[in-house]
Amino acid sequence: MLCCAAAYRAQARELKVTRKGVIVCLVSGLLMASWAPLAAASMQKVPGALSPLSSLAVFGAAALLSTIPFNLYLMRKPMVGAPVFMRDYFAGGLRWHLLGLLGGCIWTIGTASNLVAGSSVGFAVSYAIGQSAPLVASLWGIFVWKEFAGAGPASVRALAAMFFFYLAAIGVLARAI
Repeated sequence: MLCCAAAYRAQARELKVTRKGVIVCLVSGLLMASWAPLAAASMQKVPGALSPLSSLAVFGAAALLSTIPFNLYLMRKPMVGAPVFMRDYFAGGLRWHLLGLLGGCIWTIGTASNLVAGSSVGFAVSYAIGQSAPLVASLWGIFVWKEFAGAGPASVRALAAMFFFYLAAIGVLARAI
């Protein structure tokens, strides 16, 4: 994470840090950190516990129900830039909407795999392996969204270090299993 932050810092031209942005990041981080322990607790081997797929259904419903109000709020009061309206969303091309749908499908498959594997090999191992998702997201950011196009050598070195450390950590996890 520090290497990724260094890459963005080296590449950033106009970085605006706001109190609202920091609060959203902190709350989001706490919510993300609480997901794995709560999911594991909901699927304990006790009567009335959720199965991996029923846990996925609850998670999906919660994501849908929370996305609508949060998206509407952040569209009206964005952290950076001018407000966005719903008509702007519908003005997007079919290709962009299909990419969003594909992203949701990939997220669902990954979450289902994580939940099913967690009930088999243990949630600590499953969650640790699932943490390679930021690596994939970084690859998309670099090669698809071109977030670092024209970035200087300091950003490139920081990104290379990030990938090295991530792959090394995944290797250590694989050896520990």
